[in-house]
Amino acid sequence: MSSGASPPEAPPSGGARPARRRLSVDRRREELVAAALELFGGRDAEDVSIDDVASVAGTSRALVYHYFGGKQELYVAALRSAADQLEARLRPSEAGGLVERPVERLGVGLGRYFDFVEERAAGFAALVRGGPANRSGEVGEIVDGVRHRLLGLVMRLLRVEEAGPVLRVTLRSWIASVETAALDWLERRDVDRRVVERMLVDQMVATLGVAARHDPRVVPLLENLVSEHAP
Repeated sequence: MSSGASPPEAPPSGGARPARRRLSVDRRREELVAAALELFGGRDAEDVSIDDVASVAGTSRALVYHYFGGKQELYVAALRSAADQLEARLRPSEAGGLVERPVERLGVGLGRYFDFVEERAAGFAALVRGGPANRSGEVGEIVDGVRHRLLGLVMRLLRVEEAGPVLRVTLRSWIASVETAALDWLERRDVDRRVVERMLVDQMVATLGVAARHDPRVVPLLENLVSEHAP
């Protein structure tokens, strides 16, 4: 007997529900790493929980554990992702190879570095600031590896084949200054980015001047830079 009401709409064939959006394994890992970087970039790793990452990623803590096993594994994966992104950004390009003057090459390299800082702020902050004070194990290897490759990049930009102890200390100290300046700019942004980049180039010239007083082998490099680095 009909009641006059319309019958309920029939479910899809086989009673199946509409399919949820499914992500590939790689894509899901990328989303979790991105969520982790957002958190690790703003807080110490000790203050970030798996639940925090799951909440930002819009998933369950069980899924985070499924993909990474624990917070340390996720932290390492997040830092490694940021390190790979930075190194890819700094990889020499054909355009960069057309720049002949060392100071100009250094300026181009700094520009690419700050591009990464600006566009991947959370990843940069997590890489150079986040984590435990005593960076050991895989975390230390990742961070130190990035700095070691940055040293090699700076040497190539300046066309230095081998750095003696004085020059090595000078260049590593300058790299630390670049990291500090980039973090300060990222947090405050009260100085034009290009001004910061020019200041760092000037700082390189100044620190090489100090190094040259302690090692005569630095003098030719300094003279080459000073001759083309008119104010």
